[in-house]
Amino acid sequence: MPGMNQDCVFCGIIAGKIPGARVCEDSDFVAFLDAHPLFPGHVLLCPREHYVTFTDVPADLVGPMFLKGQLLTNAVKSALDAEGTFLAINNTVSQTVPHLHLHIVPRRRGDGLRGFFWPRNRYADSDAMEKVRASIEREAKKLS
Repeated sequence: MPGMNQDCVFCGIIAGKIPGARVCEDSDFVAFLDAHPLFPGHVLLCPREHYVTFTDVPADLVGPMFLKGQLLTNAVKSALDAEGTFLAINNTVSQTVPHLHLHIVPRRRGDGLRGFFWPRNRYADSDAMEKVRASIEREAKKLS
């Protein structure tokens, strides 16, 4: 769904109708500080056009989005003297605003975040792992 969505908070920030602490913008993307950050310096990078999930983004914007994310990752790390960063994109589940956004979060050892924020679920055995692997491989071949 390209264009703007009048009910979308991020579209409102991008259009300048809702205040947002912008850190970077160009013709395709706007980046601003998260209003509810994990840590100070938590940046959200959004396409100007309204796309709900990563799979909705046109192929010609995927590369530029990740290049802009790479630039912002370096900027966040340098500006905050962070030891590293955490990058994340939620698709539908845990996506509190239905407008694609890349989280760029500054990290430091001992900051309290433990890898991923959810429990890990192991495969029952190697056969179960192989079944999942083969299923994903099959679907990837269908889609390519």
